[in-house]
Amino acid sequence: MNQNVGQGGRALILVDVQPTFCEGGALPSPGANAVSERVARYTAEHRDEYAAVVTTQDWHIDPGEHFSDEPDFVDTWPPHGVAGTAEAELHPALAGLTFDASVKKGQYAAAYSGFEGTDEQGRTLAQILRDADITSVDVVGLVESHCVKETALDAKKLGLHTRVLTDLTVPVSPELGALARQQMAAAGVALEESGLASES
Repeated sequence: MNQNVGQGGRALILVDVQPTFCEGGALPSPGANAVSERVARYTAEHRDEYAAVVTTQDWHIDPGEHFSDEPDFVDTWPPHGVAGTAEAELHPALAGLTFDASVKKGQYAAAYSGFEGTDEQGRTLAQILRDADITSVDVVGLVESHCVKETALDAKKLGLHTRVLTDLTVPVSPELGALARQQMAAAGVALEESGLASES
């Protein structure tokens, strides 16, 4: 990891940037493919500003009651992010980018926060960030109203200075997005735009 850059040990967390949450996937959110492209562009352009860049993925093997044939879209969901499927891999927009760690979550239970997962070495996201001397995180990805929110709230609980880059995420609906932003702001999570220029 490049520890010589990144103000005060800053990490970028790419939450669940996977086709399963994009248009054409099992649990699509409007605009998710475009957000995935923007996340990839931001990561490529700002990589040197971060001491660590970490991805998380829903990687469901048998998550029990998390999956349902009659989902309520609150506690139960259609099958998505199934381990080993193309939908569960990182979004093709991220191809060619390098990451310092990759966390998979939700193998045998529901898992919304990236802090509930582990990497191939069995390290939790909290351990990965501690090992890299991270004190602040920027959180982006899919989707704002669920896994991005929960990951950001957990980061804040761990005492990390936490920002969600609001133009690099998208909620499942405007209403749930507004609620998520309210909850994050109340917990002290900073909500800021990335400054990524619009493509001409």
